[in-house]
Amino acid sequence: MVTGFSLRPVTSSISHFPPKHRVRFRVSESLSFPIRTPSRLSSKQMSTESAADSNAIVSSDGKAANPDILVQYVVLRRDLIEKWPLGSIVTQGCHASVCAIWAYKDDPHTIEYCSPENIDSMHKVTLEVKGETQMENLVEKLRAGGIAHKLWIEQPENIPTCLATKPYPKSIVSPFFRKLKLCKS
Repeated sequence: MVTGFSLRPVTSSISHFPPKHRVRFRVSESLSFPIRTPSRLSSKQMSTESAADSNAIVSSDGKAANPDILVQYVVLRRDLIEKWPLGSIVTQGCHASVCAIWAYKDDPHTIEYCSPENIDSMHKVTLEVKGETQMENLVEKLRAGGIAHKLWIEQPENIPTCLATKPYPKSIVSPFFRKLKLCKS
């Protein structure tokens, strides 16, 4: 359900300034802000959704089209998930994701991924590795394959906690993550 509201043109002044410093402003256009109601899916529904279902888009002629969607991969460490509070783990993933987006902000895939048309339908896949050794192996595999990513290292502890790729077409990046499991609680 999408609802919204708009601001009508107004003129106002800030009255607590002396008259010669008074500021006047006017909103000259009507602004509209959509409000989205998120859907509620259980983790089982999300993890069992098939790739074909999640990628299916209907073209203007009514036939199903299957474009190569842009996706960002986030990989967390299972050993830390079992030791650290959930909020701390989520924060680590957020740090890595935002850092990867910012580091590659001028990349054409990142620009498209964050465009106004796509900002409300981003695709992320959150996976897990067993521990630090597996994370290091994944980093080497991504470097060898030329996959741009950010390994987040928590400071001051100097602990590599998670990794996030920049947005890529799924067909390019998914082969690097095939052997990893979806991150589950």
